[in-house]
Amino acid sequence: MNDRLPPALTTSPFLPFALPDIGEEEIAEVVACLRSGWVTTGPKTRQFEADFAAYLGGDVEAVSLNSATAGLHLALEALGIGPGDEVIVPTMTFTATAEVVRYLGATPVLADVDANTLNLTAAAVEAAITHRTRAIIPVHYAGFPCDMDAILTLAKAHGLRVIEDAAHAFPSLYKSRLVGTLGSDATVFSFYANKTMTTGEGGMVVTRNPEIAARIRMMRIHGIRQDAFSRYTATTPSWFYEVVAAGFKYNLTDIAAAIGVQQLRKIDAFLARRQQLAATYARALRDLPLQLPADAVAGSGNRHAWHLYVVRLRPDAGISRDALIGRLCEQGIGTSVHFIPLHRHPVWRSTCQRANAEFPAAEAAFAAMLSLPLYTKMSDTDQQRVITALNNAFAGNVT
Repeated sequence: MNDRLPPALTTSPFLPFALPDIGEEEIAEVVACLRSGWVTTGPKTRQFEADFAAYLGGDVEAVSLNSATAGLHLALEALGIGPGDEVIVPTMTFTATAEVVRYLGATPVLADVDANTLNLTAAAVEAAITHRTRAIIPVHYAGFPCDMDAILTLAKAHGLRVIEDAAHAFPSLYKSRLVGTLGSDATVFSFYANKTMTTGEGGMVVTRNPEIAARIRMMRIHGIRQDAFSRYTATTPSWFYEVVAAGFKYNLTDIAAAIGVQQLRKIDAFLARRQQLAATYARALRDLPLQLPADAVAGSGNRHAWHLYVVRLRPDAGISRDALIGRLCEQGIGTSVHFIPLHRHPVWRSTCQRANAEFPAAEAAFAAMLSLPLYTKMSDTDQQRVITALNNAFAGNVT
């Protein structure tokens, strides 16, 4: 999309839905990495992994990958998921959550979500369990944590494994504990360009299980027992290696990790700005015909990461979701929709053979939802443009 709309519609630059917040510190770190002569997986990647594990605490191990999709794939592989198995995933998520199950020949089973939080619930999981169910992938939607105690209790009762899709949820809290330290088999974070911190592309798996961590480390680089950094930095002849499994090319580069090292140092400041923006939206939009996103209840110990700010049109809005998106675009405001539920996509509709009516909460949310711009580089003036544009759109005024 052009960075400006036609002058007849707006004279202001187009305000995008999201932008990464890259500073001089990240640029300097990348330049130093380039000058070091080591640009693929090496010392900077190891530093990033160590720093990330230290931030989370809880004696977790952190294993970096080139995407969260790769992380979900290898976490399932490490747990032995394969043909004939079923894995329960929410329908309100990005396709990666389900497609990684298919990578292994297993079957994703779609479940509806809570009508308020849009998170997977223990009740929905329990209704979807069969004798073939092996694992659950709860998604912390938009950065709001799932009720993990209920999900983990249910999983234990049925002997199921749990992998948290925390692509939206760094650094979310659940009952005063950081997501990533809650007791699941593994948690997977995303560092895609629009996430709460970025490496451009990238992801991280965290786990307390050393066998899972070791398996993922090996499988991310072709199933080679000894990684390239160890071989090429050895001071004795080290040409010999063994491929012990049919692995993948999923490693994170040092160039990407260099960005991550600096982004991680800023994450608390990033969170504070996202919280500020979310609070401003909540105050400014409360009188509009919108359902505002679920927020943490005071005293619960939960914390929203505010990766996304998703509003839903109320029945009295007097305008459709698509028409509202169009009116905002005419005023130079970018929006998005998170998500088109999986059961509506042709590949999952044919695979899972489920009717839209089986997902009433996701269906109702999808028909009414849109995601507003929220990112740390967004100025107060930028946000006021969004608020003004929404008021104009509901009033039928496009200026």
